[in-house]
Amino acid sequence: MHQQLIIDKISGILEVTDDTYDAKLTQLLDDAKRIFIAGAGRSKLVGNFFAMRLVHGGYDVSVVGEIVTPSIKDGDLLIIISGSGETEQLIAFTKSAKKVGAKIVLISAKSESTIGDMADGVFQIGKAEQYGKVLGMPMGTVFELSTLVFLEATISHIIHDKGIPEEKMRERHANLE
Repeated sequence: MHQQLIIDKISGILEVTDDTYDAKLTQLLDDAKRIFIAGAGRSKLVGNFFAMRLVHGGYDVSVVGEIVTPSIKDGDLLIIISGSGETEQLIAFTKSAKKVGAKIVLISAKSESTIGDMADGVFQIGKAEQYGKVLGMPMGTVFELSTLVFLEATISHIIHDKGIPEEKMRERHANLE
């Protein structure tokens, strides 16, 4: 019962998400010198999933907040994952990136927010009214899981579009684990 509830909710959100986002996001990724991904809490974990797959796809990616993350510069892309677009720490990251001329993309449940106002683009996952309380999916679960599936589908688009063989991705996978 609960599995079907989750699958149905995520499917409903993705059905109304703009189906051109994967191509638009791929173009932004391809145009960037380097890619930085930031989120807070579970959204950060979703970002980590995405960052790993981008590395497998051959992109130069850093996760914001890691000790080895380099400074962001003009020509780089900062992807912020935030359901609200209002997380204070992520607002600060956005301001810093904007100051140096990096492009900023917000992936969010809301089309308008503080981060969205500063971003070069906002990818709204679903519609705001779909994010009310859902029994069994508390505290952002709907956004996080929907975003995870959206980003994994974007990776699928990239792999297919660029013809990246799985063997090549495996070569890029961590071998110190």
